Amino acid sequence: MVYKNFFYRSIFATILFILYLFSLNINNFLFIVATLIYMIIIFECFLFFKRKFFLIISYLLISLICFYAYFFIFFDFFLFNILIFVIILFDSFSYFTGLLFGKTYIFKKISPKKTLEGYLGGGFFTNIIIIAFLLLYKDNINIINILLLINSIIIFSIAGDLTQSFFKRINNIKNSSSYLPGHGGFFDRFDSFIPSIIFLLLYSI
Repeated sequence: MVYKNFFYRSIFATILFILYLFSLNINNFLFIVATLIYMIIIFECFLFFKRKFFLIISYLLISLICFYAYFFIFFDFFLFNILIFVIILFDSFSYFTGLLFGKTYIFKKISPKKTLEGYLGGGFFTNIIIIAFLLLYKDNINIINILLLINSIIIFSIAGDLTQSFFKRINNIKNSSSYLPGHGGFFDRFDSFIPSIIFLLLYSI
């Protein structure tokens, strides 16, 4: 079952990543895709989230407004891609290291499958890969600033994951929907992005 879930996760993660790459090369396509994703997440909440509904919708709308503000006022190709790749790498390596080495379960009441080893492994490999890539392909980077940026995004990613897990737990549901096999729903897949874009807006001001 784990490997079947991993197969579906890989397929749909690849599709989403390709869609993201296309969105960077077509005017306003990123705006359209992001808006559509937010609307699907809100639709999932209308269908399956009954408790704390207005709190959840407010959380999503604040994130959406922050995305719009960032996209139209502060958009920076370099920073936005760091955000996306940090989220992807941290999620992927946390999943793998947690699956292989996870023993110390934390946040049991909110998200019982999350482990300290998963978080540490995800953070370690994300930092190494992003810094190595930037050192190879970008001149004049400030490593201290990049490390602060990477790990701030990681913190907000964890907060987004735990927030969404809390919302699911109080609504007694496992996934926000079944629209993305291997991932659950769109809220499950983009939970880390929702607060992280708020951080990136504040960082850019």
